[in-house]
Amino acid sequence: MGNKQVKQHFENAKKTGVLKISLLRLCDFPPQLRDFPNVLRTLDLSENRFVKIPEAIGNFTLLKHLNLSSNKLDELPEAISKLTKLETLNAINNYITVVPMSYSALKNLKQVILSNNLICEFPIMFAGLKNLDVLDLSRNKITKVPAEAKGLAVIELNLNQNQLSELAPEIAECPRLKTLRLEENCLQIQAISPRILKESLVANLCLDGNLFSSKQLIEVEGYDVYMERYTNCRKKLE
Repeated sequence: MGNKQVKQHFENAKKTGVLKISLLRLCDFPPQLRDFPNVLRTLDLSENRFVKIPEAIGNFTLLKHLNLSSNKLDELPEAISKLTKLETLNAINNYITVVPMSYSALKNLKQVILSNNLICEFPIMFAGLKNLDVLDLSRNKITKVPAEAKGLAVIELNLNQNQLSELAPEIAECPRLKTLRLEENCLQIQAISPRILKESLVANLCLDGNLFSSKQLIEVEGYDVYMERYTNCRKKLE
């Protein structure tokens, strides 16, 4: 993309609040962004070659949608925690290992997609965010879901294709959790607590590709209670 087109991109963004500069093979944060007026509501930096996002990202306090997917990031900047109006954060297909604890300040988040990274510990900073509907952590290296996860307000939690061997029974206390995706992990049948089957709101529990058979799951206490929720949910969708 030529300089004239880049300039036009930025000029339009001043009027629309939307800036999309993806697929440009950029390695460095565009210098035009460092002094850009605080008008952006959507910023798409996806499919470039960024290895780092500078702290200057924190200047865009009006941002609602931030897309950092398909870059070469090994960390997320602390400054994102200043974007308190942020509703969607997409950083799939990077090399991110941890999520800053300061992200607990992002009270307006509705959707967080961190699939296909290198995250090892469950990001408990998202627990307590009452507007968060979807948390996608699939294709990472998470080994356990801790008890603190009970504070998640999500409707859907995706942990497919991790390395989970532990699942805290307290996940049953999540106040809105309806879909729990745990496919292709390292879970033994003992990790599936009867509390999750009997006491939770989960009506769509995805467990294929773990270290137990469907027959073993059927024999877990509370399976019939879960299946009743599952069936009722399907009827409502028909």
